[in-house]
Amino acid sequence: KKVWARIQYARIGSDVTMLCGSLDNDTSVTWKVNGTDVKVRKQEEGPWLTLVEVDMSSNGLYSCFQNSDDQRRDQIMLRIGLPPREPQVTCRSNTYPKGFYCSWHLQHPTYIPTEFEVNVQHNQKSLEVKRDEVHKNRCHVKFPELFSTFPYRVNVTAVNALGKASTATSFEESSMVKPDPPEKVVARPIPNNIRRLEVTWSSPSTWPDIDNFPLKYFLRYRPLIRDQWQHVELSDSTSHTITDAYVGKEYIIQLAAKDMEVGTWSDWSVAVHATPWTEEPKPITSTTEADVPIETTPSSAPPSAKPRVGVARGGCSSLLCSSHILLVCILLSIMWYVTSPTSALHYLGQPSPWG
Repeated sequence: KKVWARIQYARIGSDVTMLCGSLDNDTSVTWKVNGTDVKVRKQEEGPWLTLVEVDMSSNGLYSCFQNSDDQRRDQIMLRIGLPPREPQVTCRSNTYPKGFYCSWHLQHPTYIPTEFEVNVQHNQKSLEVKRDEVHKNRCHVKFPELFSTFPYRVNVTAVNALGKASTATSFEESSMVKPDPPEKVVARPIPNNIRRLEVTWSSPSTWPDIDNFPLKYFLRYRPLIRDQWQHVELSDSTSHTITDAYVGKEYIIQLAAKDMEVGTWSDWSVAVHATPWTEEPKPITSTTEADVPIETTPSSAPPSAKPRVGVARGGCSSLLCSSHILLVCILLSIMWYVTSPTSALHYLGQPSPWG
């Protein structure tokens, strides 16, 4: 016979008593948790099991077996947790003037399933509350009228098996208006402008009536090399040209949106990056031998350092050099002839030996 487990909740730090089914008080049973012996601080008396000062380690599936036939008589899924504290509640209109939504969360975990009850009133009338299909801690409310001076009173109650807690708060219509950030933000360099960037964007798609409820925008930008932002506030425009960008530096750009009359600024859009236009460097052309022009005028310089055969290193002709050498030889011969003691001139004017 299959025994279904029932759930029992207990608060952290408390003592927990579990009863094994509907057995008599004098029935002897054995308890196990997750199939093993119960080793935490405990007290056992007949079909009763008491755990002392439970904590998160006490969670588990507890089974009891009757000793007489060793049959499982009961199963208890023990869940340890805490009662909820007062939830934090915020309300915001990103679809003005259609309606607003409220969201809530617990600052401290309960560790067990916790539900929320929501009530919204305006001018002493309860408004229809539609729970969000995706976000379990969010509901949507339509504006019953616009430009109302009556506040919206919101009460959120957190409830679980160990207790409940409530938060009641009030919101003015004007304070709830907060658009979503601008979308499709694009930043582009402008050709031939080294200090300009063109930024374009679209109004948030959740804003239902941009014509009758226009938005203004707040643009901020800075180069990555600096921490200080520059700001520009723009009215009813979805483009802007940055004219004071640093040359060649990458920029980070974001935008926020706000209703012209009421509410607060949106969160910042997703950051985009852009760098101003820079001129492409001209390619350097290399000169090869084929590119060298051929001279058509004669050159006086020799193409080689080696002299040609038959040409003196000084550049004189063979005939001229030979004449010079011959002249030098004749002069040397004459000088030798005149000064030689055996020459005929040496005995000129001397008496003849023959008388």
